[in-house]
Amino acid sequence: MLLKITQNPHRRTTLFFLPTVRKYFSTSSQAAVDLASKDGEMRIFLVAGEVSGDAIGSRLIAALKKLSPYPIRVGGVGGSMMAKQGLKSLFPMEDIAVMGIWELLPHLKKLKVRLKETVEAAISFRPHVVVTIDSKGFSFRLLKQLKARYCQQGPTAPLHFHYVAPSFWAWKGGEERLNGLSEFVDHVLCILPFEEQVCISHGLPATFVGHPVLEDILELNLVTTEKGGKVQGNADLFRSEHGISSGSTIFTLLPGSRLQEVTRMLPIYSKTINLIKNSVKDPTIVIHVAPNQHVENYIKKAVNEWAVPVVLVPGGSSHTKYDAFSASTVALCTSGTVAVELQLARLPCVVAYRAHFLTEWVIRYKAKIPYISLPNILLNSPVIPEALFCECTPTRLSSFLMELMQNDGVREEQIFAAEKAFEKGRYRMGKIGLVCLTTLLIYSVLILETEAAAAAAACDPTDPNCVITPSRKKPRIVEGTKDDKYAERAKADDTPEIVIVGH
Repeated sequence: MLLKITQNPHRRTTLFFLPTVRKYFSTSSQAAVDLASKDGEMRIFLVAGEVSGDAIGSRLIAALKKLSPYPIRVGGVGGSMMAKQGLKSLFPMEDIAVMGIWELLPHLKKLKVRLKETVEAAISFRPHVVVTIDSKGFSFRLLKQLKARYCQQGPTAPLHFHYVAPSFWAWKGGEERLNGLSEFVDHVLCILPFEEQVCISHGLPATFVGHPVLEDILELNLVTTEKGGKVQGNADLFRSEHGISSGSTIFTLLPGSRLQEVTRMLPIYSKTINLIKNSVKDPTIVIHVAPNQHVENYIKKAVNEWAVPVVLVPGGSSHTKYDAFSASTVALCTSGTVAVELQLARLPCVVAYRAHFLTEWVIRYKAKIPYISLPNILLNSPVIPEALFCECTPTRLSSFLMELMQNDGVREEQIFAAEKAFEKGRYRMGKIGLVCLTTLLIYSVLILETEAAAAAAACDPTDPNCVITPSRKKPRIVEGTKDDKYAERAKADDTPEIVIVGH
């Protein structure tokens, strides 16, 4: 399969996808515009404020290193996964991993200090691109302050990208709040298909790049069944490595990635397990621990008092995570990205969530959709049982879990709905390799926007021969067989596109 980005008739980057040898490598047939001609490198300042953002950031850095014809240097804030890609975080990511409304109050002073430190560090780093990942409260304040500091620099100011659009669709008046974002956000990378057009209609440039969780597909074993594709882990290996008998019933628990979530949810999960432990054969609990030292310490101490065997799975390894999913009978998770991961593994689950009672009151008043998990939102149906707020009790959770284990019809309905959710989100798992499309789209958006800025900075406006025509056309995907039609169209059309042939 050949994947090709065509930026214009004179500049082309070709990417070959060799699944049995390597993910991909990049070569340039002609010299491209030097994105940082004065420095000989591309500097990208990234900020992630939670574990899911850390995973996105690490994949983005890895992709840019492989795709960019120029050395990549990164700075900013991130966690352990971004650190593996070379980021030296300004401070522990956990310092800004705070979610909620009233939960923020005790952390406001620290957040203010960290925000100031991040702004100063970004200015000193002199980035060509700033990418903030989710965590919109911190991210938007950062971008707004940076835009104010750079306002005197004109075209030499870095471009601001925000990865993961704010969930405007979930809140009353959410769309109207998009109107002012274009003042300090240059481009939004959307993970849901319907977000792109809504952002654009409110004057905010946006590109749908797909859900980053689906990048697990190329790293893992994708199998096709009569119910569609799924990520298949090695259940036997997981049981063997952790000394779990073949007849044991495994419950997977995912209490969250932030300390405030885990301290609120894990005691509820513990009571839930106590209610059902005598109703199943040889129960074993598998708890997935986020790569957060505070979370890890809390969970290790808490499970010492549990009356059932517990296996702790450290975060960071997709293989181990999906091996555990494949070995499990059912999962209980705190609302978040993990619901999509469980659907990839086709593991039936229950979604739970609790917050400060005042935060819950505000959510009830402001929310305009009845669901909290993405699969249910996409399908507009409670296919995945949700126990939220005051309904999130051990009794209710244990009832949901027992029904999923004992009722084959309910299990099958959730497994079948997973395929429908991916279709609804326009996500396809197959020969094309969605990871390539995601990284290519992100790369093309970053490169095209940054090339325009670099060209403007290098051009002398007093020179009559200097004409800046930055490309703002969105990349489009063209699929087909390997023939001359696509080559001829690429030569004749300067619209950025990704051409997928030979699949």
